[in-house]
This record gives sequence, C-alpha cells and structure tokens, in this order.
Amino acid sequence: MNKIPLQFLPTFRLAAETQNLRATAQALHLTHSAVSQQIRLLEEQLGFEVFDRSGRKIRLNSAGEIFLRSVSAGLKEIHAGAQAAQVSASGQDQLFRLTVLPSFAQRWLLPRLGRWHRQHPRLRLDIEASVQLVDLEEEGFHAGIRTGGGPWPGLVKEPLFDWPMELIVVGSPAAAKRLAGKSVDAFAAEALLGEASGWKRWFAASGIVAGSFRPVATFNDYGLMLQAAEQNLGLALGRELLAADALAEGRLVQLSAVSIVQEDSQPYFFVFPEQLRDWEPLRLVRNWLTEEARLSHEMLQAHRTQSV
Repeated sequence: MNKIPLQFLPTFRLAAETQNLRATAQALHLTHSAVSQQIRLLEEQLGFEVFDRSGRKIRLNSAGEIFLRSVSAGLKEIHAGAQAAQVSASGQDQLFRLTVLPSFAQRWLLPRLGRWHRQHPRLRLDIEASVQLVDLEEEGFHAGIRTGGGPWPGLVKEPLFDWPMELIVVGSPAAAKRLAGKSVDAFAAEALLGEASGWKRWFAASGIVAGSFRPVATFNDYGLMLQAAEQNLGLALGRELLAADALAEGRLVQLSAVSIVQEDSQPYFFVFPEQLRDWEPLRLVRNWLTEEARLSHEMLQAHRTQSV
C-alpha cells in the first residue's frame, strides 16, 4: 500500500455517507469529475476499491465500510485536537462546552456554578441543557453528563455518583405544616406528583398496601416535578439528589423518613472523547465535578442523620 492521500479522506467520508457523487460535489463546492477523480486516486493508493459502481450509482462495499470506520474516527480525533489546540493557542479565556439533562442542570449544576467561577475565572462553561442525546464531537461539545450505561462508542464514561438513587417524598413548607402529626394515610388524600407505580411502592414500604393512588400529574423531568412541589401543587416522589439543595434551603421539606430505591435508576456519568483525556480544561472540569459530587454525598448523609 502506498502513502494514503489524507486530503481526499473528507471527500471519501462524505461520499460514503451520501452514496452520491453529485451530492458530495455540491456539498464540497467541487465538480462531479473532481470528486470522482479524488475517489479513484484514493483507491489507487489503497490498492483496492471502496465503492461498487453501477453506471452513475455508487455503493460502499465491505472493504469501504471497514475503511470508513477508521477514517471517521481519525477525522473526529483530528477535529477535537484542532479545537483544543486553537483554544490553547488563543491565550484568551478558554471555553468548555458541556451538555447535560435539564433536571440535572437546574437542580444540581446551576447552584454550584458560583463556586466554579470563583475557582476557575478564566475557564468559561457553555452549558446546553437538553434531553436529546447528541454526538459530542459533531456538535462541538467537549463533554456531557448522561444517565444510563450507554454504550456510547468512542467516549470515556466515568461515574459521578456511585450510590443508589433514592426516591423520597417532599413537599412545600405549607404541605409539611398541613400534614404535621398525621399518619401516612393522610398522604393518599393529597395531590400526588409522579408515577403511580412509584407511589404504590412507596406506600407499600410505608406499610400501606391497599387502595389506589392516582397522581394528579406526571413529569418527564424531575426538575419540573420538584419545582411544582415547591409551589405547593402537590407532594413529589423525587430523586433525593435533585431535591437536596431545596431541602437544605427550606424550600422543600422531606415528609417521611421512608425512601425507596428507584427501580430503573439510571446513574449519572461524565462522558468525554478519549482524545481529550489529558486536555487541561477537561481535567479541571472533571476534578471539580468529582469534588462537588463528594460534597453532595456528605450533605445527603448529614440530612439523613437529621431526618432519623
């Protein structure tokens, strides 16, 4: 095999994705013949064809599919390295782009950003809160915080919290005052927020197995549900981790010491491309998140002790 013409690899990747030389030429602002020639020259240097041809149509063959996987990974690594080098060479305030779930951003990350800025004033965080699973490198993110276990090809995943995610019952101070001194049976008469299956398990753990529990509202985001509870719209069965700050500040009150482990508990992971592992901004963000997670754990343990 001769030396591979690296300048033709972006053309090959786009042609492989579109399976259309004319569309590839339009996207790259080249002529159809120029794209065709680049592909031919690449195949000559490789010593094998990467496309099967039928008239004007092309289709990636098995050898091309194997080659495409390596090319795509290599081009992504080059792109990420160029981004990191550009930031490093600028000498200006650095920017770290992070994608997170809205509930995590609102209930956990946001309250801690003040400490981040005081510790690292020259490294700005660009945070995008979204439930969409994005391609970090394609969308220009340096890292993400995700739930679940993946797999996320090409990404390193490190757990942020290594303890089970417990669900607790919380309500506003007004709800706590209203329920003070009452048995758990009184909870069933309240407006309940969250999944019926979760409430059924929680009531069973509290010693109540009969009756039906029909929440007045369900949410696809724990942050919204906890906010509704803060506004006295009902009792919430939510993640203890996401309620912790509101409990410490008195915006929410834990109404019972009974908790349950979330059946489909999805741990939080810090994920990033392997090639950025040794990049200094990523190291700073990772270490800061790890320390904040440790402090959160200590706060939760202290709260549990006080609630006993």
